[in-house]
Amino acid sequence: MTVVGCALVAMSVHFAIAEGDHTTWADYGSGPDSSKYVAFEQITKANVGKLTVAWSYPTRDHSTYIFNPIVVDGTMYVLARGSSLVALNAETGKEIWVHENLAGISIRGVNFWQSKDHQDRRLIFQINHYIEEIDARTGKSILTFGSNGLVDLRVGLGRDPDTVTRIKTETPGRVFENLVIVGSSTGEGYMSPPGDLRAYNVISGKMEWIFHTVPHPGELGYDTWPKDAWKYAGGTNTWGEMSVDEKRGIAYFPTGSSTYDMYGADRIGKDLFADCLLALDARTGKLLWYYQFIHHDLWDYDSTSAPQLITIRHDGKTIDAVAEAGKVGFLYVFDRVTGEPIWPIEERPVPKSDVPGEQAWPTQPFPTLPPPFARQAMSAAEVNPYLKPEEQAAWKKKVETDNNQGLFTPPSQYKETVALPGARGGSNWGTTAADPAKGLMYLLTQDWPSFVPVVADRRLPMSNGRYGASDTGKTIFEGNCQSCHGANRQGAGEVPSLVDIDARFNLDEFKRVISVGRGDMPAFPSLSEANQEALYAYLLNPEGKKRPSRIPEPPPKDLGGPVVASGGAPGGLVMPAMDRNQYGGGFAGPPYPPGVDAPKRLYTDYGLDYPYVIGPPWSSIVAYDLNTGKIRWKVPLGEDPELAAKGIRNTGFLQGGERRGMVVTATGLIFVNCRDGKVRAFDANDGRVLWSAALPAGTEGIPAMYEAGGREYLAVPAASAQPTGRGDNLYQSSDATAHRAYVVFALPK
Repeated sequence: MTVVGCALVAMSVHFAIAEGDHTTWADYGSGPDSSKYVAFEQITKANVGKLTVAWSYPTRDHSTYIFNPIVVDGTMYVLARGSSLVALNAETGKEIWVHENLAGISIRGVNFWQSKDHQDRRLIFQINHYIEEIDARTGKSILTFGSNGLVDLRVGLGRDPDTVTRIKTETPGRVFENLVIVGSSTGEGYMSPPGDLRAYNVISGKMEWIFHTVPHPGELGYDTWPKDAWKYAGGTNTWGEMSVDEKRGIAYFPTGSSTYDMYGADRIGKDLFADCLLALDARTGKLLWYYQFIHHDLWDYDSTSAPQLITIRHDGKTIDAVAEAGKVGFLYVFDRVTGEPIWPIEERPVPKSDVPGEQAWPTQPFPTLPPPFARQAMSAAEVNPYLKPEEQAAWKKKVETDNNQGLFTPPSQYKETVALPGARGGSNWGTTAADPAKGLMYLLTQDWPSFVPVVADRRLPMSNGRYGASDTGKTIFEGNCQSCHGANRQGAGEVPSLVDIDARFNLDEFKRVISVGRGDMPAFPSLSEANQEALYAYLLNPEGKKRPSRIPEPPPKDLGGPVVASGGAPGGLVMPAMDRNQYGGGFAGPPYPPGVDAPKRLYTDYGLDYPYVIGPPWSSIVAYDLNTGKIRWKVPLGEDPELAAKGIRNTGFLQGGERRGMVVTATGLIFVNCRDGKVRAFDANDGRVLWSAALPAGTEGIPAMYEAGGREYLAVPAASAQPTGRGDNLYQSSDATAHRAYVVFALPK
């Protein structure tokens, strides 16, 4: 860890809505500190069992919405109705206005900003390659922002903007004073753009500062990379959540791995500032301090969850701390101002790499406290005891003979490698919360082992980047999509079904997703427009049967608010043209810049197909007391339906602890939505379930809690596929759910 400087100026002007009293949910994750904590006292342990549905708002399509609602002065803002931003009456759910057809908008939430006199109110979001703003009162685009209402995020990265095929993040940034601070989602492949952190003026759209996460010549950390790596190294991005200490003016950013994720011969070194917690001056972008969690990441162990800003008692002193939970299963705790670890973190030797050209870093950081919250190694004894006997035997042998040397075992050129918690394990976005004044932190986690194939000289699908004009949609699907979405196109787990694709994407929206990627899906920019259309046509009609077009469901008469606008700011829905023959898609990426002496590219896969190989519990909710550095309690989150039917309990639900969130209340309750289709209230003292309710559809994303008209409400997004059973490896999901909605609970009047 390097402390760069700590001279901070107390904030004198507040433009953001949240003032630190935790009585609003006016921004993503509740407010700048991302605590997801509310100082409400109406709903208690004694009456939580009386919660009932106050109202619900149907999304009215089959799209998956993982949007965190925000509420300002009695108005709730949600995403629904074919990627439309909708303003609702927070007490009744009736529409106030609809800004429809925002195809490409970030799907996890938006930011809110208002002027000092509260007359200028703006919703801020990323859409395709841009930042855009909408008037929160009228729902109309603010065309004085940026250039005709748009700020192009491809500009200013030190790359040719036309080669930046993906940059928008699905997670909102943070508003601080009159700045909106943003991260990015760069993709996972070779030559992905860098994940530079940036701040823009809320009024003008001018970029006020930039921090290079892959250092340029002369900058701190430049010598932790090969020469000129900033010209080609990508990732090192905050694609998850960030937090802001408004009083001190410090912004905290967890960053992810550099790319390519699983092989780093072109980025030999520690790779600063990948896999770090960065503390930057929120006004200037100046680096105050950093800590790197993973040196030269080869496991996709990004840091993505919101840094929790808490106050603890340690060695007789009161310390303002910041705690970051990682995908690797460790919780790291630092002095918020100096960056000094609260408990020692030791550099310990880890296994070497046998892959040609690779140089795994010889040591990795291990916190001495707090203890890990996830399993970090897997032995044959931990193979799932509920598998069939022959499957158990086969997997025990595989686990024993694989490249399995414990935590930080690098991928191998000779053997499949076992990694736990795995690329989809540990803590992810949305999964951390706190009771900040008491030093108590809560997180969701899951154990999902990766069985990483050998690293080899092979081309992934689409690495040659070209199909002939006569190639069919079926050919393209089988070569690029089938391995994830399945031969029957049903998807599994977090991989969505492609059946009834027109229920979620029209042709233009489909082309946009193919071109820039979305979530875990890589971009395939080299697919020609004709090939994209052929693929879409195949997905619409794979059996060659005539099929009627889907007609959108009309809005209910009692909810229909005025449609005030359609589409984004001028040009915001039009993707920039690119040379589709320039380079391949998937993880291959374009060639290195001229003059770069780079090694041969090697590839592997994340190895995520067999989460059930390890025994339960698969997901948990964990409570830490950071005054002592100890786990207060840990309980399974959700239940596996097949095992529960056999009387086997406390299994956790696979994918229950990932990519969703919590609400923590002053009355000692923790509300958690789980992928098993339920929302639960846990006792914050001991983890007991005090209340639960079944939801009409699957649930992802973060719930929200707010007060309106003297009544407290809990809003839960229930707008994703509902698991309908379990296949051999993953939960099978149905996209045919007709009841997707935002469900809002309250105590009876």
